[in-house]
Formats: sequence, structure tokens, C-alpha cells
Amino acid sequence: MSFLDGFYNRDDKDKDPQKEKDVKATSGGPAISEEERRALNQKIVEVLREIYDPEIPVNIYEMGLIYDVVISDTADVTIVMTLTTPHCPVAESMPGEIELKVRDVDGVGTVSVELVWDPPWDMSMMSEAARLEMGFM
Repeated sequence: MSFLDGFYNRDDKDKDPQKEKDVKATSGGPAISEEERRALNQKIVEVLREIYDPEIPVNIYEMGLIYDVVISDTADVTIVMTLTTPHCPVAESMPGEIELKVRDVDGVGTVSVELVWDPPWDMSMMSEAARLEMGFM
């Protein structure tokens, strides 16, 4: 079940028929190759690098908030992520934003975002580039 499913409990008349067609064509379709999976992963990571926590001037990927990007054989995507703290002001909106942006990547089937707290995030999870950007190096 998608993170945003609770927000999209609408009548069928409100759904975008083109988006529904695109999802059906990709999700549950033929298996993607390992090369296609790598290319899709790269596109998803590029999108994740465009998303910033509003309080920290570093993208969420370099911050180490993305624990895993899992792409199924049918191009369905599960993103396992955390936040800097459970009390983060974007705890309710960030997973939905990520889901929406990853859904727009060509070739992606369904998208789900799993917000986890174990292991808890700490600054050692930041990339060297992020630590340098924040002045920790």
C-alpha cells in the first residue's frame, strides 16, 4: 500500500486515466533486466538528490536519510528511509513528496515509501560531500 493511498480515497472520476494506464502498463508487466534496474535506480537517485529537508541545506540522499531503494522485477519501487528525528517537522509531508516525485520517473511502476526509525539516523550516515557542505570537515 502506498504512503499516499490514504490521501487518495476519491471516486474513479477524479483519477487521472493516463497515469492509471501508465501504472498498469509497468506494474506487473514483464520482468526488467539487471541493466534496466541499474538505470532506473540511477534515475531515482537523481530525483532523490533534488529533494532537500527545508531546515538543512543538503539533499536527503547525501544526508543519509535514504536507507534503500528496492526495485522489483516489474519496476515497482520501495524506498526505505528515515528522518533526522521522529519529531522532524516534515515527518508527515516528506514521504509523500518522495513518493510523488519518484512516481514521475519514466519506467517506474508503483511506489511505496517506508519510514523507519531503526537504525536511528546520526551524522555519521552523511556522505563526505554533505559533511563538507555543512562544515563538519
